[in-house]
Amino acid sequence: MSKNKRLRAALNDGTLFTAMAAHNPLVAKLAEQAGFGGIWGSGFELSASYAVPDANILSMSTHLEMMRAVAATVSIPLIADIDTGFGNAVNVSYIVPQYEAAGASAIVMEDKTFPKDTSLRAEGRQELVRIEEFQGKVAAAVEARTDKDFVVVARVEALIAGQGQEEAIRRGQAYVEAGADAILIHSKQKTPDEILSFIQAWSGKVPLVLVPTAYPQLTEADIAALGKVGIVIYGNHAIRAAAGAMRKVFEQIRRDGGIANVDKEIPAVADIIGLQGDKYMRELEARFLR
Repeated sequence: MSKNKRLRAALNDGTLFTAMAAHNPLVAKLAEQAGFGGIWGSGFELSASYAVPDANILSMSTHLEMMRAVAATVSIPLIADIDTGFGNAVNVSYIVPQYEAAGASAIVMEDKTFPKDTSLRAEGRQELVRIEEFQGKVAAAVEARTDKDFVVVARVEALIAGQGQEEAIRRGQAYVEAGADAILIHSKQKTPDEILSFIQAWSGKVPLVLVPTAYPQLTEADIAALGKVGIVIYGNHAIRAAAGAMRKVFEQIRRDGGIANVDKEIPAVADIIGLQGDKYMRELEARFLR
């Protein structure tokens, strides 16, 4: 079964699909080894890895090429975070086939203006486009895909923008009418109450997608029991884990004036060489180098 079909099947049969964020192929490989169902090609994480804000500062080509590298490295589906679609419906029509050709099994596109501001930033600039405008972008994405199993997810930012549940439901339903295969509903509230209220009010015509960054107390078992959620995305844990670990190691090296104490606490060089696919390269050498 292709990656696209596997993701589509999970949405259709009600299985909760889990995706871990990744900002490069090594992270994606580690996420696959840990047992996640898919990879979230996070714009936030990629921006952070370049030390720039998650505000459409990086070009589409930078994100697209990283998605291509990630998809080529893992055997699980990749969900590409394309922010606002890098423009209007015409831009979306051009870029969706490129992400599909790069190996993504889905795109997620949000209904904010371009350039966007990251959703979880305190006092962020959260401006939404007109419903009709975003319906056009969703319809363009659906029409542009070449594989019917390629998933188009519309991300509703009404709760993030403080516009309330009624507006969020209205937008979600409109995007389903435009052809969206799933609706990502986002919240930055510190408890899941706002999200749970939305889920209860949701018609269930298509599955929902959650990103529980702000309300981590909601477990996968809790989410699956709701019966309306198809995908849970862990949106930024890879970059946060990496930044925390690197900061800790770097600070200890400076305190100690050397690496003797940290060396035993971090993966061995041989472990990293293994993750790089060294075994396969040696097999190629044995077969073809003469």
